[in-house]
This record gives sequence, C-alpha cells and structure tokens, in this order.
Amino acid sequence: MAKTILCIDDSPTIRLLVRKTLEPLGYTILEADDGKTGVETARKASADFVLVDVNMPIMNGFDCVKMLKTLPNYSSTPMVFLTTESGEEKRNQGRELGVSGWMVKPFEADALVKIVRMLAG
Repeated sequence: MAKTILCIDDSPTIRLLVRKTLEPLGYTILEADDGKTGVETARKASADFVLVDVNMPIMNGFDCVKMLKTLPNYSSTPMVFLTTESGEEKRNQGRELGVSGWMVKPFEADALVKIVRMLAG
C-alpha cells in the first residue's frame, strides 16, 4: 500500500523537489504552501508522514505542528522539519513539540528518502 506524505512548505521549488524525489518510489505527495493550508489539508486527508518548513507565511511550522498534533489522525504521525534553520534553540523547540527529525535545506535526495523510509516505511 502506497504511503502518503504531506509536504508543507511555502517554496514551490522545495515541494517540487520533494515530489520528484518521492513519487518515483511510490509515495503519494500532498502539498500545502503554508501552515494554515497544511492543517486544512490534514483535516481532509490522512498522511503517514509530514514534512514541515519552519518559516512560512500565515502560520509558521511550529504552530502548524502544534495544531497537527491535536488532530486524532496526526497525534502520532512522524513529522520532520525541512528548513533553512539550523540553530540549536529552534531544534530544541522542535523536539519539545515532538517532531521526529530535522533536515536542513538544501537537502540531499538520498537523505530525504532515508528518513522517509525509516519513519513512514
């Protein structure tokens, strides 16, 4: 059964790279261009894994993850920040929210595949 990945990022280029990296491997990709839209998408569809940018308009990644974690279908869904942020304070903030990992942009395709397979199957 194909796994579904929700990619929440305001960069169309990053969403395209995620799609081009994961779709050929059989993953279904859902996309949202800001945190608010990401939460709305999550309410309508179930995903096995979520990639979230930290810096986005309307709703940032931290607030987005907080809201996603309150949804019954997403309370235990693996979530990884995919962001340009690399500071320890922000990483700690992510850990406190229960994110499963942190990837810094630009990302290596192999590293993305590895973390998705490890956390989503």
